[in-house]
Amino acid sequence: MAAAVDSLPSPSSSPTTAPSIPANSTLGRHLARRLAEVGARDVFTVPGDFNLTLLDEVEAEQPSGGGVRLVGCCNELNAAYAADGYARAGRGVGACAVTFTVGGLSAINAVAGAFSENLPLVCVVGGPSSNDYGSNRVLHHTIGLPDFTQELRCFQNVTCYQAVVNNLEDAHEQIDTAISTALKESKPVYISISCNLPSIPHPTFSHHPVPFFLSPRLSNQMSLEAAVEAAAAFLNKSVKPVLVGGPKMRVAKACKSFVEMADASGYPIAVMPSAKGLVPEHHSRFIGTYWGAVSTPFCAEIVESADAYLFAGPIFNDYSSVGYSLLIKKEKAIIVQPDRVVIGNGPAFGCILMKDFFHALASRLKKNTTAYENYSRIFVPQGEPISSDPGEPLRVNVLFKHVQTMLSGSSAVISETGDSWFNCQKLKLPEGCG
Repeated sequence: MAAAVDSLPSPSSSPTTAPSIPANSTLGRHLARRLAEVGARDVFTVPGDFNLTLLDEVEAEQPSGGGVRLVGCCNELNAAYAADGYARAGRGVGACAVTFTVGGLSAINAVAGAFSENLPLVCVVGGPSSNDYGSNRVLHHTIGLPDFTQELRCFQNVTCYQAVVNNLEDAHEQIDTAISTALKESKPVYISISCNLPSIPHPTFSHHPVPFFLSPRLSNQMSLEAAVEAAAAFLNKSVKPVLVGGPKMRVAKACKSFVEMADASGYPIAVMPSAKGLVPEHHSRFIGTYWGAVSTPFCAEIVESADAYLFAGPIFNDYSSVGYSLLIKKEKAIIVQPDRVVIGNGPAFGCILMKDFFHALASRLKKNTTAYENYSRIFVPQGEPISSDPGEPLRVNVLFKHVQTMLSGSSAVISETGDSWFNCQKLKLPEGCG
């Protein structure tokens, strides 16, 4: 027994300190690394007292080292709209960082817009100190009540996931879940981070986190084959079918496969007004914007006289349908949504990715250029507007003639709803311009 006691290590020989945590293993730096990893290399921000420490930590993770760049904005609404544009431009995820309540509620209109447009956006808000939760304290930047959930409740209706990070133990999980959900759902998410946590090192925030790996979404092969067979039979028996691109092609990442199908089939292609820029207008069989009574000249005649039309990712709201006045018939239509295909009045097929459907359908369609030949027979090129005399008031058609000459493959056109949007529909976008 004495020998056993003698063999035990003395207290002085046992380790007394835990391994040190690197100073850069903080919540703020982890957030920066994750955002950079998913493509949000620029974070649009407005500093405020609740997010200052967070911004310091995010900025410390330099872009050259796998971090992000902070882009200061004049107000929170601008910051969120900039993040919307960043995501819309195909750079992955847009991100903005604002302060608690006054900042978040200012940004929420743009976040709601991103939700309606199916754009992945991460809205990060600097929240109250973790020590203030449950304290019954009234904080500034609030509505004067000891309730910190007002902002959260507002964001619940316009985001697909909400994370309130007020504890370092589960912060890693909450941040990763929020960002991955934004990617999977292609919708905005909300992350509130307590203002006293971003700079505290924690062992869960390693400097080289395990990279994201999201399970790819796959089509149900049996459903896909059945849908392709039914759609091919529907279209191949028609005399003058057409294709119409809609706005949901962006979220479905199906623009290339849509063009592939158009090339294989010989059908003319039109675009809905809210999808302008998603369909290449330099395509040899592009016939313009289908917008009912206010369509591009000769486009509506071809679409509405077709005996079959395939709409790719359409949204038939009051604006895009000109007050629900489109002269199309459901029994002649194939409606393809990002994960669903409906043929005429039925059948319907689910669990099908739009891009997979177009790719498979392209090889099953017979070449048919009848509708485009009809378009070519009736098409009359638009004339040039009469030049203005010196001192004459500027006319809209002359203005947009000059706008047209300014466009190039590196241009991006942003138009506000109303007159500018109506007139921008008449622009001919060069290759690469969106």
